[in-house]
Amino acid sequence: MSNTGLPPLPSSDRPDAVARLRDALLEASFTADGLLELLGAPAYAALARSEIVPALRATRGDTALEALVRLFLLQQPVPHARVADVLPVDTCLESGWLARAGADDLTATVDVRPYGGPAGEDWFIVSDLGCAVGGAGGIGSRDEGVVLGVGGASTTLAGITVRAPVSSALDLGTGSGIQALHAARHATRVTATDVNPRALHITALTLALSGAPAADLREGSLFAPVRDDETYDLIVSNPPFVISPGARLTYRDGGMGGDDLCRTLVQQAGDRLNEGGFAQFLANWQHVEGEDWQDRLRSWVPRGCDAWIVQREVQDVTQYAELWLRDAGDHRGDTAEYLARYDAWLDEFEARKVRAVGFGWITLRRSGSAVPSVTVEEWPHPVEQPLGETVRAHFDRLDYLRAHDDAALLAARFRLAAEVVQEQVGLPGAEDPEHVVLRQNRGMRRATKVDTIGAGFAGVCDGTMSAGRILDAIAQLLGEDPVLLRDRTPAQIRLLVEQGFLEPAD
Repeated sequence: MSNTGLPPLPSSDRPDAVARLRDALLEASFTADGLLELLGAPAYAALARSEIVPALRATRGDTALEALVRLFLLQQPVPHARVADVLPVDTCLESGWLARAGADDLTATVDVRPYGGPAGEDWFIVSDLGCAVGGAGGIGSRDEGVVLGVGGASTTLAGITVRAPVSSALDLGTGSGIQALHAARHATRVTATDVNPRALHITALTLALSGAPAADLREGSLFAPVRDDETYDLIVSNPPFVISPGARLTYRDGGMGGDDLCRTLVQQAGDRLNEGGFAQFLANWQHVEGEDWQDRLRSWVPRGCDAWIVQREVQDVTQYAELWLRDAGDHRGDTAEYLARYDAWLDEFEARKVRAVGFGWITLRRSGSAVPSVTVEEWPHPVEQPLGETVRAHFDRLDYLRAHDDAALLAARFRLAAEVVQEQVGLPGAEDPEHVVLRQNRGMRRATKVDTIGAGFAGVCDGTMSAGRILDAIAQLLGEDPVLLRDRTPAQIRLLVEQGFLEPAD
């Protein structure tokens, strides 16, 4: 694709220049912590809303950090003399990180945003001018080939990704390179692809400026750049999942009809995974009149893979169209053109009988099981990020339950998961509660209703007694038949294990 009209990018083959720039940025505390300390929480939060006035007010001084914030985050011209006190100006000009603005000023050629890694690393995310979420321009109308910085979707995917050490990882549709950067911490080999060659260039800059190993960068759509004999332990993708008429903006519109891009991505991922490997995506999907949305998503799951699909949000088609028209800045342009584009979105949805659009996470794990497990659920409630370990534990529990029939469950020992609390709900003064709820304060933060026996069973589970012995004791206490209690309880135990309230102690 062409990036005609976009400014040239810094050189990606000048490691000396990148190393000197990184050292200078760190020396001036141009880091995530340094920014928060300089700007203060309100101004820092305002940047995420694309409001720069508070940050401009907070950088009126003459420190090195203030000059860098104005230069790289706020895209303001800074006098040459001030920049020369902070950066190796000649090197930055020669390698393309800076450009001259008039006789005495310098400007940045790209957004550079400090980003704190999961272990406290000082990373930097490079993106096109005005396109870093939290940078000067926000997400507005722009050339189709621009490369965005880190947004909520990027950090969500990074947070849910399983972070086990692996030999190979694939970041499909890398954009500014944030997922490749995370993968470089725990993958021996990282491959990053994108249909936009500008994104590959920027990914190389992000990795180099963050001090991370270089990735194998390949141009192409979906799995086209991947050879037939290549498989991976981890595949991640924050694809251009927006369901729109046409493909006007490369960074968000997939160019396929409806949700076909997300469906194709999921269906083709199975053959690219090594045994036990994970594929994790963000996606949008259609809620089509006359179809069950959960069945629709189950049909996407490739053979040989377990799946966990979580719908986090649903918007009706009018909300959805307005969201992405505003994302492109169309509401600020010609009114007639905006109305025509809005109408075109609704025509597209009407033709496909789409009534709403769901957004969420899709995780596949190559299991090779003859009876794969596919969980599709709606969970719009707050969760605790990062969730990578929660995702891994979910699939581990599936393996455990597959390997244990009811008799084996009763012979097994369990312990109550950390930070699970019990709530009793009922009328004040009532002798017995109407129902009992177990609630997690970690991970997915689930809540589930249990009966008196289920609550008592969970409360006793400390890993010392088998499930069967606990049930026998409960039966004796309540005067129930222990055989009947053993017969009817395993289903409830399975649910509590599957949802993470109970953990196998064997």
